[in-house]
Amino acid sequence: MALIIPQHNLASLNTLAVPVRASAYVQARSREDVVEALAYAKKHSLPVLPLGGGSNLVLTRDVPALVLHIRLAGIECVHETADDIWVKVQAGENWHEFVCHSLNQDWYGLENLSLIPGSVGAAPIQNIGAYGVELEAVVQELTAIQVDSALPVTFDRDSCEFGYRDSVFKGRLKDQYVIVDVTFRLSKKPRLQFGYPALASRLDAVPHDNVTPQAVSDAVCAIRREKLPDPTSIPNVGSFFKNPLIDSVRFDALRREYPDIVGHPTGGSQIKLAAAWLIDRAGFKGVQQGPARVHERQALVLTNPGRGSGTEVLALAARIQAAVWDKYRVRLEIEPRVYPPEDRKAI
Repeated sequence: MALIIPQHNLASLNTLAVPVRASAYVQARSREDVVEALAYAKKHSLPVLPLGGGSNLVLTRDVPALVLHIRLAGIECVHETADDIWVKVQAGENWHEFVCHSLNQDWYGLENLSLIPGSVGAAPIQNIGAYGVELEAVVQELTAIQVDSALPVTFDRDSCEFGYRDSVFKGRLKDQYVIVDVTFRLSKKPRLQFGYPALASRLDAVPHDNVTPQAVSDAVCAIRREKLPDPTSIPNVGSFFKNPLIDSVRFDALRREYPDIVGHPTGGSQIKLAAAWLIDRAGFKGVQQGPARVHERQALVLTNPGRGSGTEVLALAARIQAAVWDKYRVRLEIEPRVYPPEDRKAI
């Protein structure tokens, strides 16, 4: 059985660098390790908190749970046709490294999702997305182990119930499964998407016929490095708030009052507002409160340069939410997971 470590410090295992301890901690490098860890948790009446890269997590206090650090590794081609390839990836693989590996193998479809921090297993939970592409477009299926029974269950794309930064694993099946592998259907032929304004602008100097998947990936990486701080030097969890969705009637009303408001059609009747624009225009870019700070180059990112508590970061978030509501009557929803979950109710 993998080594169970009591009272383990998680400061280096979450990208906000919040200094808390877990009641118990274990690294799982195989499915057998996962099953044994679940048995240990059941025997000791401990909840289970799966942990990937710790890049989408706000820890508010010591974690009264078994932290199950998913370290399963491996990439396997399981099926292919003339046009597509199905690739099964173990949940502990680093997401960006997998994107780079795919490009090196001439497998396409992930280039817009370059440089997103975290692990492969965590990616479906919030249906990661960037620059006009969301993960659901390439997920074929995944395997997850049920916490109570320790039995593996296969979820196809539909049963994952993907939504905007959402999935069944954040909703009705939250904390009931541990994802151990994800199978992607990727293309052997480039099917580029670079119409997103920031990405299109970055690639504007390149003739469209000369744009390659690698060029798209490089452009995405350059944009992200310019806008987002490296969590190894400035602790953060990336985008702290979701871009809010409102109906077109409400958007038109806001645009009459704020002509330069930024919003993008979603393909239906809803408009996706730029949360960064709302926060910036509410006067919060660069604002510091205690150890927490709004990043000076990207208002959507809350940082923790003072290595404070998760509660202190959430206090700044709550202040921003209140200000945006007062100014625009738009609700901002926090994107990362807050743990323990009951501490989120105060936000």
